[in-house]
Amino acid sequence: MTSLSRLNQTVVQCRKCARLVRWREASAKKPPRRYQGERYWAKPLPGFGDPHARVLIVGLAPAAHGGNRTGRMFTGDRSGDWLYGALHAFGFANQANSDHRSDGLDLKDCYITAAVRCAPPGNKPLRAEFERCRPYLVQELKLFKNLRVVVVLGKIAFDSFLSAYRENGGVLPKPRPKFGHGSSVPLADGLRLICSYHPSQQNTFTGKLTRVMFHRVFEQTRAAVFY
Repeated sequence: MTSLSRLNQTVVQCRKCARLVRWREASAKKPPRRYQGERYWAKPLPGFGDPHARVLIVGLAPAAHGGNRTGRMFTGDRSGDWLYGALHAFGFANQANSDHRSDGLDLKDCYITAAVRCAPPGNKPLRAEFERCRPYLVQELKLFKNLRVVVVLGKIAFDSFLSAYRENGGVLPKPRPKFGHGSSVPLADGLRLICSYHPSQQNTFTGKLTRVMFHRVFEQTRAAVFY
């Protein structure tokens, strides 16, 4: 078993946050009508993708009836439709859809993780929950030796990544980087941080994030990886 496999096994077995454990399991017991009869994952989500990736994507947390249901990051909800559609368009995924864990999706040169691994009530983890989950992200940063680009989806993922980066020994430029959609920040050791609004329905339905805007983020990402 590889170090990454061991880490993911540890993530899946985690029960550190009682509030999140209750919520993820309660969501599985009382799903919306459209998902009734489905067997929910209802556990923390491990990362997903290429173990030799040069691109790391950091999201916020699984959706109660998306990743918490399917057992895979950004799978089974509208955010995933946007993310995997963009990854496919720029050569990081073999298909544009992500419906369930056995749908044949494969990522190339890309790995997806999150600041918090369990679905939180109201999509809002507590500060203590971020802190308990952060060691998993820190460990991923240690394991991915070939990283060239980190894409953060939303301001919360941005802050969580910077905290993990510092805990892993990274030195932030001064002044401290600020989040902004499309901003690109060079970090130490040739690593580049690229920011995007999260492809949540709150952002995509209102037009705060358009597909053109989202795709430009992955144009930047691809250019930074293959320059």
